[in-house]
Amino acid sequence: METTTFSKRTATWTLLALAISAFAIGITEFIAVGVMPMLVSAFDLKLSTAGLTVSVYAAGIMVGAPLLTSLTTGLPRKKLLLGVMGLFIIGNGLTAIAPSFAVMLVGRVIAAFAHGLFMSTATVIAASVVSDDRRASAIATMFTGLTVATVTGVPLGTMIAQVASWRVAFLLIAAFGVLALLGNLALVPSNLPQPTKTARGGFKRMLTDHKVIAGLVITALGYGASFPVYTYISAILAQLGFYASARVIVLLVYGIAVAIGNTLGGKWANRKPLHALAWMFGADLLIMVVMPWGLSHLISGLILIMLMGLFAFMNVPGLQLFTMQAAEASHPEDAPLASALNIAAFNVGIMLGSTLGGKLLDAFGLWATPFGGVLFAALALIITLGLARNEK
Repeated sequence: METTTFSKRTATWTLLALAISAFAIGITEFIAVGVMPMLVSAFDLKLSTAGLTVSVYAAGIMVGAPLLTSLTTGLPRKKLLLGVMGLFIIGNGLTAIAPSFAVMLVGRVIAAFAHGLFMSTATVIAASVVSDDRRASAIATMFTGLTVATVTGVPLGTMIAQVASWRVAFLLIAAFGVLALLGNLALVPSNLPQPTKTARGGFKRMLTDHKVIAGLVITALGYGASFPVYTYISAILAQLGFYASARVIVLLVYGIAVAIGNTLGGKWANRKPLHALAWMFGADLLIMVVMPWGLSHLISGLILIMLMGLFAFMNVPGLQLFTMQAAEASHPEDAPLASALNIAAFNVGIMLGSTLGGKLLDAFGLWATPFGGVLFAALALIITLGLARNEK
């Protein structure tokens, strides 16, 4: 990849534009959960069928991120970024006006393709506008938009859907995408470093590179560790005795903890990501081990949930940086593809963690869901420690 020096001011504005775009994309990913009952009514669906709006979206990211990234590596970064946001607008616009559920799913797939390609592209851009010792922090800044969307954007979007309609909510998301596109047009420099076009065999190289594969596995396990619990956090808070209005406040505070953890994780993973990730997973493991018993009391349960929030996204910058570095060490031209594969791995973690949490819930109850986190965090920690021995 070419090297270009950018001023701190340029880097700051670029990261702001990327964070705004990530915010819009984050709302799109999670709002389907909030509007699902409305879709059941609007299209006369079973709840499980309406759930395809979530699973199809995740599948679109997993497939689209690596595939589209490999096909677009040779395109100028800013033009690609603008094209991605255009695709995002089209996907959400189509979702909003869909005359049938099948057409809506097409819109969701288009938006998912934009999501996956944006995250892999934006990660590379964020890392390229700062010095090498600030790359994880830059990635964390970009991901802050996704975090803020989870905390504030999704509840706001769901409220708009309830007051107006789900179609209005998706139209507003498309409109926000237009603002994000204009922000990228105005704030992102045109002379971004241009990655070398991925040579043939990029997928094969990445999927046979043991270090890259280990990074992808750690991402799925480490990021997925909180989802057996987080997927059912509203039900857990209700069991602890929080009323609906109080649960909203708790979730907002939880989101603040997530944002703080994301920022700190970026700073701590700048130099030796594996070492930082190891103690993050260790702390996450300890929290999950204690949580089944702590959830039986309001105060201890609340403290543990806040601690889980602190560590839930803390590992994201380090996971993304390590996988990119693993690819760059042997084939620098494959860094964008490695980034895309890691975005797919995050979604694998979400699906696996949520599924395992559901199985534990059905078999034993809410109190058992943290054991899924224990398993994921322990496996991530073991693999990370093995790799960290060789990290200089």
